[in-house]
Amino acid sequence: MEIQKTDIEGVYIIKPDVFGDSRGYFYESYNKKRLAELLPDIPEMVQDNQSKSSHGVLRGLHFQNPPYAQAKLVRVVSGKVLDVAVDLRPGSKTFGKYVSVELTGENMLQFFIPEGFAHGFSVLSEEAVFQYKCSNYYNKASEGGIIWNDPTIGVDWKLNPEDVMLSDKDKVHPTLVEWAKLNGIDFKNEK
Repeated sequence: MEIQKTDIEGVYIIKPDVFGDSRGYFYESYNKKRLAELLPDIPEMVQDNQSKSSHGVLRGLHFQNPPYAQAKLVRVVSGKVLDVAVDLRPGSKTFGKYVSVELTGENMLQFFIPEGFAHGFSVLSEEAVFQYKCSNYYNKASEGGIIWNDPTIGVDWKLNPEDVMLSDKDKVHPTLVEWAKLNGIDFKNEK
């Protein structure tokens, strides 16, 4: 297993050891002990989720507010997505910045996103099966979000905006500036 740092502290791309032969392949998609050796601060994962989506679906940008904040370990079982993590940690030197990575069933990469980040993904293949582990249980009352096309963040989702398919709730999230103001965060000082 190889851990790759990203431009944002605490966010990692994980490349598993894949063993292939004429029959196919095998790899450990999760090994709590091995991951803790490589990333000692990684929290315990307590919930697994899976979704299936078609091309153009964009899910995000989501997060859970404390005390139900979640770290996530995400991967794609089949298909291809652009996965995005946006830093919402007050006081972080990368507040409002994002990291993205293409996750596919073929590259088998995983993306670790700590607490304090908004997370989302866009489906770039015909369909994709997306799987993620969470460090805390889902709590509907603590849901939060930032609008997917926030110009301050400027994510290139690799989709034509007219083709993006969103849930009703993902159409009405606040911008990063609006969210920061609602939470008493001086956005200008965070940048």
